[in-house]
Amino acid sequence: MKKTVIVFAAAAFALISSSTCYAAEHGSMTMPMEHGGQMAHKSSVAHEEVVDGLKVTFKIMNMKEQMKGKGMPKEMKDTDHIMVEFKDLKTGKTIAEGQVKVKVVGPDKSEQVKELAGMGSMGSMGGHFGADFNFSKKGKYGVMAKFKLAEKKEGSVKFWYEVK
Repeated sequence: MKKTVIVFAAAAFALISSSTCYAAEHGSMTMPMEHGGQMAHKSSVAHEEVVDGLKVTFKIMNMKEQMKGKGMPKEMKDTDHIMVEFKDLKTGKTIAEGQVKVKVVGPDKSEQVKELAGMGSMGSMGGHFGADFNFSKKGKYGVMAKFKLAEKKEGSVKFWYEVK
């Protein structure tokens, strides 16, 4: 009898764990996050350009808006999430392996420099590079990125992003 109860409990735990992981990967959890167009949130395309046969797309998501009603931790200093996607124009394939470094210069001339994490194998959230930055002051931010991707693709992108 004890053995049956233990086996049943283990099976129930495995079922619940796997369905929770599936829900998290496919956007059925209560906290919506989008990193690849599958789930709803309020990110916008901040900049798009073609560099040596690659379509480079920058999206910026305001985390405060995204976390509305969920309670953003007070100790969290970064306000926005930058997502960068690289798409090969010839093949249509998304490239999510390599190194991407972004420098953001704020309206007050403060600098933030970060290596973006590759999100290549994260299910529906994959296919891009991302990191959190602080865009808390109103004004123009200079965004500069250097990248060295798989398949020996490299380059840089610069643009202005305005916080109103």
